[in-house]
Amino acid sequence: MTTGPSPLSTALDETHDPPLRPLPAAVAELLRDVGAPLRLVAHLRAVHDVAAQLVDWVGAHRPELAVDGGAVLFGAATHDVGKTLHPAELSAPGSRHEEAGRALLLARGVPPELARFAAGHASWDAAAGVEDLLVSLADKAWKNKRVPDLEDLLVAALSRAGGRPPWEEFLALDEFLTRVGEDADRRLAWQAAHPVRG
Repeated sequence: MTTGPSPLSTALDETHDPPLRPLPAAVAELLRDVGAPLRLVAHLRAVHDVAAQLVDWVGAHRPELAVDGGAVLFGAATHDVGKTLHPAELSAPGSRHEEAGRALLLARGVPPELARFAAGHASWDAAAGVEDLLVSLADKAWKNKRVPDLEDLLVAALSRAGGRPPWEEFLALDEFLTRVGEDADRRLAWQAAHPVRG
C-alpha cells in the first residue's frame, strides 16, 4: 500500500519541476505538527526558495547590506502558517491568518523576532527592516507579481548600503526579479498540484 504526499514529504523531498530547496527540517516538523494542508506547505516551500535566491543575490550584489539570512528564510518558510487555522484564506483573500500565525508560532516557542514575519508579511512601510522587505518580496516574486512600492523600499536600502544611485540599484533588482519570474508558472503549477484540504 502506498501513501500519498505528506506535509513532511512536500516540505523535504527533492523536486525537479521546478527544483525547489527543501524547507528547514524544524519548519517541516512544525507544519506536520500543526496539520498544515499540503497546498500551504507547497506555497511556503516555493516562497522559501525565492527568499533563498533573494538572500543569495543581495549577499553577492550588495555585501555591505547586513541581512540576517536565517531570519529571512525562517520568515519565508512560516509566513502563512496561520492559514492552518484559517484554511479558507488558502483560496480566498483574507488577513485573519496573519496575527493567528504569529500567535501560533509564539505558542510553539518561536522567538518574537522570528514570529513577526507571520503577522507582517502583507504590509510594509519605510520603517520595515530589510529582512521584512525580503520576506514580503519573496511572497510576491514567487508568482512573478511586481509591487513597485515594496521594490522601491528595497532599492533605497540597497542604495544606502552601497552608495550607488537608486536607479542603478533598481535596474539590478529588476533584472534579478525578471529572472526569478521566469519560473513562476512552474512554481504555481507545482503548488496547485497539492490539495487545499487533506
